[in-house]
Amino acid sequence: MKVLGLNASPRGKESQTLRLVIAVLDGAEVEGAKTELLDVCDYEIGFCTACGTCYAKGECTQTDDFPDIFDRMLDADGIVLGSPNYIDSVSAQMKVVFDRMADAIHCQMFSGKYGCSVCTAGGANEMEIVGYMNRVLTSLGAQIVGGVGVAFRGNPDAILPGEKKAYEMGRDLAAAIRTKRSYPDQEAILSARRDYFCQLVEGNKDRWAHEYEWWVQAGRLK
Repeated sequence: MKVLGLNASPRGKESQTLRLVIAVLDGAEVEGAKTELLDVCDYEIGFCTACGTCYAKGECTQTDDFPDIFDRMLDADGIVLGSPNYIDSVSAQMKVVFDRMADAIHCQMFSGKYGCSVCTAGGANEMEIVGYMNRVLTSLGAQIVGGVGVAFRGNPDAILPGEKKAYEMGRDLAAAIRTKRSYPDQEAILSARRDYFCQLVEGNKDRWAHEYEWWVQAGRLK
């Protein structure tokens, strides 16, 4: 059982978001998970250029560190996303990771995985960002166990109850992975998304050969 945490705050060891990600991983580790933490800002990741090569060939024209991060995500059973609130969105470092996973969304490559998200904010809207990151995980095919947000509003101690919640969420994440927990409401959404992308890829099979083959091997297309 592997759980991977991605921290996308550029503040390094001073990051409050990092504290939440670590708390989730600590909780998962107590429940038996092998955990790994990646600081997204340590990696060189280029912007998506919308060339469509990944759809057609399963490859990217850029040569950078993204494949290393993505391979680790694929190898994990659980994904923890962490970002501060930057102008009512995730940090640029997290967004560039998301934009490079269009192929993974078309192929629903995170099916069977579980995920959660954490966010810190100076003032407000932390849960909106948590919701956005969790929707990305859903778009990739994962089931969501929860989210934790902390808004400081001038109170540095606000992180303390947030860490406790994040720790418990990490334990729950590991339990969901271990028991292969089902969320019927989420599964209905994920099933509809798989059907949608199968039809989308089938309709573009002449251009998106890699993705068409992916769904053929998954037994959803012939």
